[in-house]
Amino acid sequence: MAKCAHCGKVPMVGRNVSYAKNRTPRLFRPNLQKTAVYDPQTKRTVQKTLCAKCIKTLGKVSA
Repeated sequence: MAKCAHCGKVPMVGRNVSYAKNRTPRLFRPNLQKTAVYDPQTKRTVQKTLCAKCIKTLGKVSA
């Protein structure tokens, strides 16, 4: 399942609204990326699936 390993963000359901105000269902998918993250508990780099927002904030915290 598409889910962020850090914040738990998952796809959300919404609606497309056309110019004529016709509403059709759609999915808002999170921007998930596979990244290598250092895990201090195991002292290794682990590959995790994170959303772009979590990658950005983890970069700020570690720098």
